[in-house]
Formats: sequence, C-alpha cells, structure tokens
Amino acid sequence: MSRLLLALPVVILACRVGAALLRRLGQPPVVGEIVTGILLGPSLLGRLWPHAQSYLFPPGVTDHVEVLGQLGLLAFMFLIGLELDLGHLRGNGRAAAVISQVSILLPLLLGGLLALGMFDSFAPQGTDRVAFVLFVAVAMSITAFPVLARILTDQGLYHTPIGSLAMACAAASDIIAWCLLAVVVAFVKGGAPLESLTTVAMVAAYFAVMMRVVRPLLARLSRWKQATSGGEGQDGTVLALLFCGTCLSALLTDAIGVHALFGAFLFGVVAPRRSAVVERAAARLRSVAVPLLLPLFFVTTGLRTDIGMLAADPVQWLWLGAVLAVALVGKWGGGSVSARLSGRPWREALSLGALMNCRGLTELIVLNIGLDLGVINEALFTILVLMALITTAVTSPVVRALGRREETRGRNVESMHKPDTVQP
Repeated sequence: MSRLLLALPVVILACRVGAALLRRLGQPPVVGEIVTGILLGPSLLGRLWPHAQSYLFPPGVTDHVEVLGQLGLLAFMFLIGLELDLGHLRGNGRAAAVISQVSILLPLLLGGLLALGMFDSFAPQGTDRVAFVLFVAVAMSITAFPVLARILTDQGLYHTPIGSLAMACAAASDIIAWCLLAVVVAFVKGGAPLESLTTVAMVAAYFAVMMRVVRPLLARLSRWKQATSGGEGQDGTVLALLFCGTCLSALLTDAIGVHALFGAFLFGVVAPRRSAVVERAAARLRSVAVPLLLPLFFVTTGLRTDIGMLAADPVQWLWLGAVLAVALVGKWGGGSVSARLSGRPWREALSLGALMNCRGLTELIVLNIGLDLGVINEALFTILVLMALITTAVTSPVVRALGRREETRGRNVESMHKPDTVQP
C-alpha cells in the first residue's frame, strides 16, 4: 500500500507536467501524457535509474496501477460513446461517407500487406497468421475521435465547416474501426470460425437490445430524473447509475467474448444526449477519470514500451520507417485524396487528411488489447506506439501551418481585388 501511495502521485503529477509542457508547444495534452508514460518506463527511467523504477513499480504495485488505469479507460470509453454525436453527419453525410471509408479501407489494405511481411519477425509463437494480419490492418486504420475534437477546439475550428466535416468523418471512422476490432477480437478468442461467427452474432444481438430496449429506458429515466431533480443528491445518483451501467455493459461484452471496452463504449452510445442531468454527471465522471485515472493507463503502456529494443537492432528502425510510411500514406494520403475528389480544395483536403491521421489515445487502447491477446509481441507494440505518438504529434503543426497559409492567401486575394484609393 505504501508503494502504491507513492507511485500514484508520481505518475499523476508527472503526466500533468508533461501535458502542460507539450501544450505550450502547441500539442494536445495527450501527447505529453503519452511521452511521460514512455519516459517512466524502461525506455528512460529504467535505463538511467533502474533501482528507482523497480522501487516505484514493483510487480504488485504495477498490477494495482493497471487495474485502476483500466477503470479509467472504461469511464473514458463511455465518455467517447456519449460524445459521439452523429449530428455532425447532417449536411456532410455523402462527403463523410466517402472520406471515412477511403481512410479506413486504404490503411486496412496497406496495413494488411505490411503485416504479411512482418509476420515472421513480430508475431508471437503460435499466433494465427490471419489474426495477426487482421489486427495490424485494423491498428493502422484508427483515428482518435476525442483527440481530434480537442485539436479542433484548440485551433478554433470545431464549429467551422471543415471542423464539422472532420468530426463527421472521425465519427463514422470510429464506428467502423471499433466494429472491425470487435470482429478481430472475436476471431482471436473464438478460434474456430463457427465460434467466431457465434460471438459476432451475439454482439449484434446485444447491440440491438441496447438500442431497442436499454436506450429508450435510459431516456425515460433521464427525463424522470430531470423532472424530479433535487440538486447534488440526484446528480450523484445519476453518476452512480451511469458508472454501474458502464461496468455491467463491459462485463457482458467481456463474457460474450469481445473486450470489456466495447461494452463501455456501447453504453455511452445509448446513453441519453442533451439531458442536463446526464451531462452534469458525465462532467463529474470526466473530472475524475481523465486527470486521475487515465495517466495510470499511460504509465502501464510506458512500462510495456522499450525503445532500447529498437536501438539494439537497426532493422527494427527500418520497420518503424515502413510502419510510418504506411500510416501516412494510408490515413493522410487516403483522407486527402478522397476529400479532394469530394470537391474540397487541396489545402482543406490536406488538413482533413492530417486530422484523420491523428491516432492518439485510441490507438494505444487498441495496441494494448492486441498485446494482452498475444497477437503482437513487445517489439511491434513499441513500434506501433511510436507510430501513434508521431502521427498524433504532427497533426496540430500541420493543420496550423495549412490554416496560416490559407489565411495569408485569402488576405492576398482580398488585397488584389480591393480598389485603389486616390488621394486628393
């Protein structure tokens, strides 16, 4: 207990400092938190001061930190589902459908081809080739919906046409990616094709029950709570109900054979929107889960990431370069070209492609699922974590630079068309 009471403040405060420092450099806070988690692991602290790392994170403490981090992830996945507003699709449906499908399908194809070449080097012993290829393909097609929303908000683009289109594309992309990942997890856990199909059918039935039964029930309950709201006590009751519902939904999807995080996400999707009492409860949940529990997930990821493994083998850096190339061509290139073909100007198309290339925390969640399932080894896990960090870090500077160039071009065009004034 004493070690845990030391590790928790060290991790939480270090992640807050890292987020603040990277935010000063124009990055979303999650980049600083990911970097801090990696630095607290074997990549830096474990090499410079191994005694300190072993003292802070002995096996017993690491287990507790991981459990608390998983609780934070469950709450975060619920919040992602709750904030997944499909209203962004209104007026953007056709363009969003094209851009999101291309920015999913192209990375899937390129990632699958790359995975075929990586199988002998990075698949754990006994891993099914199809499972490995499918997982890597899905991992390459992820877009971080919540991080993208934060970038758009920070740069004042959230309520602009490009911001709405980006959110619509990311929402559609997120839904497709999580569905594909659910299929992959079912395939890995089920083993036999019939068992995998049974798991997928059970997930589809569970989704139908959540939409047809649980969603109307929650809407009625929220309206009743809103009408009888008595202040702090009522909000606390709603918060408890949302958290318990998230845990039970996660438990059911885990029992079905897909990851518990799918259940948390799905419960957020069916939770009532535009309900004041639900929004207040969700804000309370976010105020605890994001600053206090999510950093524990970042350090758990950092403890599994060892950049030194790449340094010891130059070939690994070549694989990292190949992964980055596929990531950039698949998401940024696919998103940009499809946006251009949808009638968007090139600068806007490039901005949309860069935003779709942002992977952030969502990618880390997917990668940890793959490592826990034994589909990928620690070396490939490290490579993909670095890919997620780099692609997320380049998003804000690229979008900002393209926006500045567009503003400059607009001012130049305006000055060219402005009539000359004649001085008397």
